[in-house]
Amino acid sequence: MTGTPTGSPPDPQTPTAWVPTRALGRAVLLTGLLLVAGVMLGRVDLVVLAAPFALGTAYALRRRPVAPPQVWPGAAEGHLVEGGDLAATVTVGNPDGAGYDLAVLRTRVSPWLRVERSGFDVETPRQGPADRPFATFVPAGEAVDLTLAGTALRWGRHPVGPAGVRAAAADGLLVSRVVVAEPARVTVYPKTEPFEAVEAMPRAAGLVGAHHSRRPGEGGELAGVRVFTPGDRLRRIDWRVSLRTKQLHVAATLSDRDAEVVLLLDVLAEAGRSGGIDGAASVLDTTVRAAAAIGEHYLHRGDRVAMLEFGPTARRLRPATGRRQYLTVLEWLLDVRAESWPDEADDQVFGPQLLSSDALVVVLTPLLQERSAQMLAQLARSGRFVVAVDTLPTDLPPPGGRRNWAEVAFRLWRLDRDVMIEQLREHGVPVVRWAGAGSLDQVLRDVARLATAPRAGNR
Repeated sequence: MTGTPTGSPPDPQTPTAWVPTRALGRAVLLTGLLLVAGVMLGRVDLVVLAAPFALGTAYALRRRPVAPPQVWPGAAEGHLVEGGDLAATVTVGNPDGAGYDLAVLRTRVSPWLRVERSGFDVETPRQGPADRPFATFVPAGEAVDLTLAGTALRWGRHPVGPAGVRAAAADGLLVSRVVVAEPARVTVYPKTEPFEAVEAMPRAAGLVGAHHSRRPGEGGELAGVRVFTPGDRLRRIDWRVSLRTKQLHVAATLSDRDAEVVLLLDVLAEAGRSGGIDGAASVLDTTVRAAAAIGEHYLHRGDRVAMLEFGPTARRLRPATGRRQYLTVLEWLLDVRAESWPDEADDQVFGPQLLSSDALVVVLTPLLQERSAQMLAQLARSGRFVVAVDTLPTDLPPPGGRRNWAEVAFRLWRLDRDVMIEQLREHGVPVVRWAGAGSLDQVLRDVARLATAPRAGNR
């Protein structure tokens, strides 16, 4: 991703692009004073003394620049993941026919982009932060790159810039006005932890896939033996049973079908302080990284994955499968933000009607608000297969304060939250804490067993 050159005004002949410096003012003033004094006093030596200043100034201004300098930030193309190597540049361009004696550049960089090495290509790269000023010369009609190398600490779209440049020309007699460029965005994708889960799925509803469904068809799961009918394949004949019964029988199998997985992200609140890839994880960090890992796992198995936010906007991503969907999921996750939901807002924006009745709904929630628990209970009552994944950090510190009741209030809130989790479990909503690979194994088995169990009305 590269930026667009910035700094050229609509009219390159505008006289406001470059302004005289104090050095030019002093040279003109000194030359004028010596000439006036020489003429008034009739002294030729003063005129001769003023000649070098006049000739030097005229020689320096013989090729004065007209267009302002250009500057544009940019980032290298590629799939940058948390903890990966950052490669960004800020380019200073000289579109004029006169060279710059000095160009001073300064740029801002997101705190989540740790710059460990920076410098212009024409010099030896120097160690230091990126927000310090950098100076270089820029020949006529050329551009010089400021390289920024380091590490991407956190997922998201992080800015490189805005960047500002100011150039000096004509031996320091002219200086350009400051040209500022809009920042470029560096896309950093969340790091997906290795995640594996059992094949258990409550209901497989697609046509093809890797999950064993309850419908007969061409698959690998044996469902029994039945009498041969026209259309059955010969390789399915069970000769042992056929010889015993004196009638052709074939082995019946269950079809292998795909399933739909909906990852529902609770974005009503943020808790904890993010420390990047090497530090502590906040609620959003855990939510985004877990969603990326779960989505990658099921998409790799050929299932359809959809994304949905539980918030005032109910942002969603339609279900699909394949690598394109995985890349779309990563892009979708970059825009996850915590959004408060006012009490007077319309609660009809979100509801079970947004979810397929056959889908496995994995809800990533910190369970910090009662509205989140009500949403889980509503999904369970509507007959959806719901699994709640607790994303609240285990080491969440109590709120700061010198009063003695702050820690007591925090403990009471913890107890109230534990009671709410137990009530959800009593209503049939399993709640598990996210712990990477294997986090959902047991709960998926339980949900699949409940989905296939006979109902009380059918006994």
